[in-house]
Amino acid sequence: MNNIVLMALIATLGTWFVTALGAATVVFFKSPNPKALNLMLGFASGVMIAASFWSLLQPAIERAEAASGPPAYLVATIGFLSGALFMWISDKIVSFYRNKTNSTQGKPNERLNRIIMLILSITLHNIPEGLAVGVAFGALQKGSHTVESLMGAVVIAVGIGLQNFPEGAAVSIPLRREGCSRKKSFFLGQASGLVEPVAGVIGALLVVYVEAILPFALSFAAGAMILVAVHELIPECQRNQKAQPYTATMGIVLGFAIMMLLDVMLG
Repeated sequence: MNNIVLMALIATLGTWFVTALGAATVVFFKSPNPKALNLMLGFASGVMIAASFWSLLQPAIERAEAASGPPAYLVATIGFLSGALFMWISDKIVSFYRNKTNSTQGKPNERLNRIIMLILSITLHNIPEGLAVGVAFGALQKGSHTVESLMGAVVIAVGIGLQNFPEGAAVSIPLRREGCSRKKSFFLGQASGLVEPVAGVIGALLVVYVEAILPFALSFAAGAMILVAVHELIPECQRNQKAQPYTATMGIVLGFAIMMLLDVMLG
């Protein structure tokens, strides 16, 4: 079990490292390549959508059916909606404080406030992403530690890591534009991903030591990932749709197809 928690920690340290790589773009570029970012965000969206079913929801339903508890469809549905609801409430809290700050400090600070709230919102939604990775690795306990299940957990970590790259850049580059030094911009950009290792370890520990919550936890992670993909990543990658109509879309399709191929082939 300790090995499983350690693997979750290593995996989420990896997702943080990708965030740091994205933040490091501030050292080399004034702004990242929009086409490359759109493709990467689209790819991450496809991976996360596919992973939400094959690596999270499907195992959740199977484990709930094997357990002598509430109906599997009920556990999966409630868990999925709870994960999405958690992300929605988190976003509402961030929006509330952003609007409150803007109304009290006036327009001169509006742009800086948006950047501060961007850091907070990205940091906040990194929590369920870290939990999703931790839960995926926590599910490897008690005889389910197979190559297929391990690969599924690794792919979830890779998918989340990929979408962390543009998030790191999305924090560090606006800070640089506001006059922060490159060093400070990088530091704050990478710091937004530090919550993921903490959340990953917590998620793995919860699943390892409270096995009964595993189906709910897997479904919860799926709901959180779907909301992030649909509400944040897909709209963001479609910003330049007129100039590049299919770049992001093909990224989504490719990410979904690769994730589906890996899960079905190995599962």
